[in-house]
Amino acid sequence: MQGYIHQLESFGCADGPGSRFIIFFAGCPLRCLYCHNPDSWKMTDGKLYTVEELLKEAETCRAYWGTKGGITVSGGEPLFQIDFLLELFTECKKRNINTCIDTSGGVFKTNEEDSEWFQKFEKLMQVTDILLVDIKHIDEEEHKKLTGISGLPNRKMFAYLDQINKPIWIRHVLVPGITDKDEFLIQTRDFIRTLHNVQRVEILPYHGLGAMKYKDLGIEYPLEKLESPTKESVMHAKELLECEKYTGWKN
Repeated sequence: MQGYIHQLESFGCADGPGSRFIIFFAGCPLRCLYCHNPDSWKMTDGKLYTVEELLKEAETCRAYWGTKGGITVSGGEPLFQIDFLLELFTECKKRNINTCIDTSGGVFKTNEEDSEWFQKFEKLMQVTDILLVDIKHIDEEEHKKLTGISGLPNRKMFAYLDQINKPIWIRHVLVPGITDKDEFLIQTRDFIRTLHNVQRVEILPYHGLGAMKYKDLGIEYPLEKLESPTKESVMHAKELLECEKYTGWKN
């Protein structure tokens, strides 16, 4: 089996526990207004790799992982290629490699919606150590405006991961005028309080560093004139989301 891969990063320190080898999968059904990897949207634009080829690259960095590090898959959306991801992580566990998925949850399907897909996800969770899960927007209509899709699959995935007590880190991009309003942050905090498997909550300040990619691709960047949030607004959001109460939160 082969998977479409957007790019590889040999040393990441903000994408899961410890130092990580990051595999960016190609293909994503979301069209987030702030996306900084529009060149990863189309799956077939990626480069084909086998599991063995990826692990050969990854294990050259294994000496730097320590006791906590390992492999993180990101995107794009890694769950968009669930068959290849399952094969990759199954082999990772045979080699005693820590595994992490960075996901929006946008393609999650329950057993009632798609039993075949859900059974694959169940098997995937058996070989996954931790997930980094986005909360794009807590409000359903605002979620659709921000990403182009419903936020319901994301919420259903949160419920399932909580049910099986799978450790997660929650990530929330702070976008001025879109996700930084107190009412939305408080709703997000209240939602997080209902979960029992959260190890860490992170605020990721919006940046427009990917704007040049849009220009290169001939795509209009929708947030061209938007500035990054201030340090004060970031700290305010961290306080509202109670980031400090979760294990492993860093200033």
